[in-house]
Amino acid sequence: MITGPVSFLYAGLLGLMLIALSVQVVMARRRYKVRLGSGTDEAMQQAVRVQANFTEYVPIAVLLLVFSEITGMPSAAVHGAGILLLASRVIHAWGLTKSPGVSFGRFYGTAGTWLTIVGLSLWLVYATTAASRFPAPG
Repeated sequence: MITGPVSFLYAGLLGLMLIALSVQVVMARRRYKVRLGSGTDEAMQQAVRVQANFTEYVPIAVLLLVFSEITGMPSAAVHGAGILLLASRVIHAWGLTKSPGVSFGRFYGTAGTWLTIVGLSLWLVYATTAASRFPAPG
């Protein structure tokens, strides 16, 4: 049972995922003897990009998730967005770790992340404008 805001659950899970990805970068740095940057080995560069891509998209997505919940998004919708974001980031990390090129995981992980960000952004625009203040016709 969740006792606090639903969005906090997903923020916590995604925070733990960031640490897991960071550990992968540290391990790759040790394996390939890279102190700074991403080195020249493709596997090292992939580990860095998996973590970097996560840090490029997840912070704004989590903020949007929290703000959406604060502005009255139903809990089921917050769960749906949180699950989609978390699943998308997992399959993106898996896809990019397995292949630096186009892959199922990269494509659908990116698509799910973007869909989450667009959906939450649209909710916030709706929830904070006059459009949400009028009853539906009919």
